[in-house]
Amino acid sequence: MSVPTPLRRALAGAALLAVLAGCGQEVAPAGPEPTLTPSAAPPDGSEEVDELAPRVLVGHEGGFLVLDSASGEVLDDVPLAGVGGLSPSLDGRHVLVATPEGHHVYDTGVEAEAHGDHAHYLLWRAGLTGDVVPGGGRAVTNAGNTAVVGEDGEVLVLGHHLLGSGAPPVHTWTAARSDTGLVVPLAEGGMLVGRGTDAAAEVALFDDAGAEVATAPCPGPAGAQGAAGGAVVVGCADGPLVLRDGALTRPTAEETPGTAVLAGSPLSAVVLGGYAPGLDGAAPQRLSLVDTAAGSVRTVGLEAGYGPRSLARGPYGEALVLTTDGVLRAVDDLSGEQLGQVTVGGAWSGQEPAPVLVAVEGFAYVADPAARALHVVDLLSGQVLHSHELPHVPLDLTVVTGLPPVEG
Repeated sequence: MSVPTPLRRALAGAALLAVLAGCGQEVAPAGPEPTLTPSAAPPDGSEEVDELAPRVLVGHEGGFLVLDSASGEVLDDVPLAGVGGLSPSLDGRHVLVATPEGHHVYDTGVEAEAHGDHAHYLLWRAGLTGDVVPGGGRAVTNAGNTAVVGEDGEVLVLGHHLLGSGAPPVHTWTAARSDTGLVVPLAEGGMLVGRGTDAAAEVALFDDAGAEVATAPCPGPAGAQGAAGGAVVVGCADGPLVLRDGALTRPTAEETPGTAVLAGSPLSAVVLGGYAPGLDGAAPQRLSLVDTAAGSVRTVGLEAGYGPRSLARGPYGEALVLTTDGVLRAVDDLSGEQLGQVTVGGAWSGQEPAPVLVAVEGFAYVADPAARALHVVDLLSGQVLHSHELPHVPLDLTVVTGLPPVEG
């Protein structure tokens, strides 16, 4: 996404993350927005309010917390054994809480409906709905759908309009099975599925009729992220794999290190890739910028290392990296140029538990285990707005605004 020259000049040199808008090329629109059926109706007793602070869910060893992001008030403290991941659903209201017994559905008690230049906000009592989606691992959202791998490897596609309604919130996609945990729903109705043993794993592409149309080797699959234009990047131990225009390809790379974590944006054709720690446990100090339009990978060096959950994308598609010196850095998604930075919390070692970074609608949220705190950063001013103390050491994080997230 290009930024007008006067704006770039005004922001140049300023220590503000507003300069995160600097990208090097115009990105084509990501296509029509998916049509989402509204979630279950708000319960009786809901009330309309003038404004709504996003609600933050923070996973900890014994369950998860729900906080008001502005005041820091703990709205709910849910004891739940074995929480392994928090994934927001596409309705902007429910969160999927991964545990060994399946994905529990949590209703955050917020809903927003946009009306031109304003929105109507509803609040009600948050809580678990009682629905549990079978299977484990993190949910993967792409192209208006969310998929998880069920208990026997079958692919389960969530029906967001059924969440919280008491009806089973999934249907089974029977064309293929995954034994790697990698499943990516596609805009055309097909599916990208990881299968095979770790060292000899591969990615298979299926069309909407369930026919296998392409495969490619992908040892050690490490998740997937969508990009503008409908492309998908899969992280593999021998480098990223790109799905674009129905073909699986290896982008041209300056070097071929493995990809351990990915962060995508519907506003950018570039997917941000992170690496695993070194053999000595040292945090990596390089990033990869996987350009799905150009079919290339650029490697970028940093002044400090980062953790496994320290990558995100900003409101303009820019790359965000929280490094071990406690600095949140903005990086141009095409050139790799560092654009701005702000200090968030203290330095950390790069070892587990590491901070978790999430960026939503112009704000960055950092779960800081060392300080037992949640930090909230305004990305357009470069200011840390809040640092809330937490009653538990945070291990995971997600944010819900009441509105469906922007998707490519």
